[in-house]
Order: sequence, then C-alpha cells, then structure tokens
Amino acid sequence: MSNQGKMDCGRRRLVVATAAVGGAGAVAALVPFVSSLLPSERAKAAGAPVEVDISKLEPGQMMTVEWRGKPVWIINRTKEMLDTLPKLADAVADPKSEKNQQPAYAKNDTRSVKPEIMVVVGICTHLGCSPSQKFKKGSEEGMPGEWLGGFLCPCHGSTFDFAGRVYKSKPAPTNLEVPPHVYLADTRILIGEDKKGA
Repeated sequence: MSNQGKMDCGRRRLVVATAAVGGAGAVAALVPFVSSLLPSERAKAAGAPVEVDISKLEPGQMMTVEWRGKPVWIINRTKEMLDTLPKLADAVADPKSEKNQQPAYAKNDTRSVKPEIMVVVGICTHLGCSPSQKFKKGSEEGMPGEWLGGFLCPCHGSTFDFAGRVYKSKPAPTNLEVPPHVYLADTRILIGEDKKGA
C-alpha cells in the first residue's frame, strides 16, 4: 500500500473515531437535557389529589387547602348560610350551575355533594384574584345593606354567594369552579379525584 493509501486509511479511522466520540458526547449531553424536560417529583406531587380532614371544621368555618397551586376553600355551611341560596336565584348569573364549571354531582342548588359542605377553588373567574370572605349579613363588613353573605373579589368587585355563584352584572363571567372531589369518609375529602363518584 502506498503512503497516500495509508494516509487515507488513517484519516478514515480518525474521522470514524472522532464521529463516534462526538456522537457519544452528544448522547451524554442530551440525556440530562431530556431528563430536565420530564416533570419533577415535586411537580408530580403538586398535581396529585389532596386528602383533607374536615372533622374539626365547625359550622360557619372555612378552611383553605392547596391543590395544583390553587387555593381550595372548604366551608361547613350553617343552615342560615344555606337558607340564603334560594333567595338569590334571581340575583346570580347562573343559578342552576348550567355552565360547565363543576362535576355533574355538583350541579344542584348547593353546588355540592353534601349540602352543608362547599368545596370551591378560591380564584375569581375574572382575572384570577382571590376573593375575600364577607360572611356577615348587611353592611357590617362594608357591603350593601341587603348583603346576605358570601365573597367579594377585591380586584374588580365581583361578588359570590355561599355556593360560589357570581352575582349578575359583575366582571366575573362565571361561578367559582368546583374541583373534582370525593368523600373517603364522612370527614375526609379527596380533592382532585372523583373516580368513586359522589
């Protein structure tokens, strides 16, 4: 074999070896990059259902839990709170919850599985602010005199009743969302899953 042939053979080997090393390097660099695109354990946990114990939630009290980075309100509604709901049917925009913002089992007068327990996402459907509780009737908490209790969004003034239904002529276009949920026991709720039904 001539010197030229030996040089060509050596170049080919060098090119093949360089390509192999470069390819291995590219794969080695790509593995962590692709891994970084997969959801982390923390992200997986953030989307997971949340189990809540409501055994200590007294009538008239509200608790907040986090699910998927959103506040979820759970209220143990009193009979007085529930009695306001039929009175407001003409004042709220979607009294029968006809818009698709709740599971089928919450399309009822109280928007809930159990009438006394309200479970809603505490984010205004207008621009995503979190409404404040205004549970007292009348003007005591700075509301109009005919106020029956509920929630006020401080950002643009949308008001919601004790079922999370938005009042007519307010910036919020729809009621507060009811997340999927199921009762594991009388005092335990799993928020984010409803496979077992209501």
